[in-house]
Amino acid sequence: MFDKVLIANRGETALRIHRACRELGIKTVAVHSTADSDAMHVRLADESVCIGPPASRDSYLNMAALISAAEITGADAIHPGIGFLSENVQFAEMVEEHGFEFIGPTAEHIRIMGDKAMAKKTVAGLGMPVIQGSDGGLPDVAAAKKLADKIGYPVLLKAIAGGGGKGMKAVQNVSEMEEAYGLASGEAKAAFGNGELYMEQFLANPRHIEVQLLGDKHGNVVHFGERDCSIQRRHQKVVEEAPSPALNAEERIHVGKLAARTAKLLGYRGLGTIEFLYENGKFFFMEMNTRLQIEHPITEMITGVDLVREQIRVASGAPLSFKQEDIKFNGHSIECRINAEDPDTFAPSPGKITDFHPAGGLGVRFDSAVYAGYKVPPHYDSMIAKLIVHGANRNDCLLRLRRALEETVIDGIKTNLPLHLRIIRDPEFVDGNYTIKWLEEKLSEGL
Repeated sequence: MFDKVLIANRGETALRIHRACRELGIKTVAVHSTADSDAMHVRLADESVCIGPPASRDSYLNMAALISAAEITGADAIHPGIGFLSENVQFAEMVEEHGFEFIGPTAEHIRIMGDKAMAKKTVAGLGMPVIQGSDGGLPDVAAAKKLADKIGYPVLLKAIAGGGGKGMKAVQNVSEMEEAYGLASGEAKAAFGNGELYMEQFLANPRHIEVQLLGDKHGNVVHFGERDCSIQRRHQKVVEEAPSPALNAEERIHVGKLAARTAKLLGYRGLGTIEFLYENGKFFFMEMNTRLQIEHPITEMITGVDLVREQIRVASGAPLSFKQEDIKFNGHSIECRINAEDPDTFAPSPGKITDFHPAGGLGVRFDSAVYAGYKVPPHYDSMIAKLIVHGANRNDCLLRLRRALEETVIDGIKTNLPLHLRIIRDPEFVDGNYTIKWLEEKLSEGL
């Protein structure tokens, strides 16, 4: 097991990793920008190193500074967390080259799955169902028009090097292609430094279903069931739940086995998530995230497995401590992402939190690094907390979630707490009757 881990992240993610390390008896090193000097993960870590000014490119994305921080503190391993450099091939290679363990998959798996077209081609070769589309990147808009004519409109343009909705545009007909291609390519270039796009046939009204996986260095792979992440705005997840209210028992078993089989054939190690689009009883591979995900707590709540703890264990070389048949599913869990933003306009709302009272009680988990007096900086993602609840069934979970949302107090800034209450009170959400288009359609109607 590692003696000391450097956490190359910030906020709630860094605090979550710190807690898992401490419960394994591992010392932690926090890194921080000058804007995060008073952050909770910095206060609690055994050591901390300032790695630069507020801008992410000069701090949390500064690979040389992170490696230097690991060297001067004598860390054994580096945990990249979520976002930032967690899926950066160059960083994973640099970590290993400097003698540290990268708490994540191999650089090769990050490379394959980071190129969305290559990922699709790779898993298709392993028997995974995929959506019809381009075999690789599109060289120009003319090629995009030609392929769209072949497979039929509507189509979806997607960044070959990215995710999270960046560089993604739906195209309904040929007259929209040129503008959509330019916008998607420009957005992808700005977000990922690579403006290349690929194309997929656009499914009319799917759900977003993903399966959590964990593999060790000895060839063992298990899955932890599925999550439904269909409540989205601009391709960004807002609410997630596990298990999905849309799947029956047979479908649930099928998609879990499908994902685990693919990961095993890949020789995958560490935490990963295979994401699917689900429509009319069929699953289609969308992408694989080669890292810890924001919504992992709902899987932990229904399985009782500390995924971050297990991620660290397998990175140290330990075999999985359980087999697939040991993973038992219990009840239902829902997570709400709490953002520092206006609940109606979605404009960011950084500033000082004057009063803070997280919800509590049986079956309630509040993952956050904020506190009363904390100043939410304007330089980073607006998510400041995750409210996760667990119940014996979905109805119990919804009732507990409503109570927990009403109980939560975050004053001094605007948050999207009111939006979450509107979502979970909507009859269609209560019935589990939603797709990836549902939230945006509801917002357009005045939800």
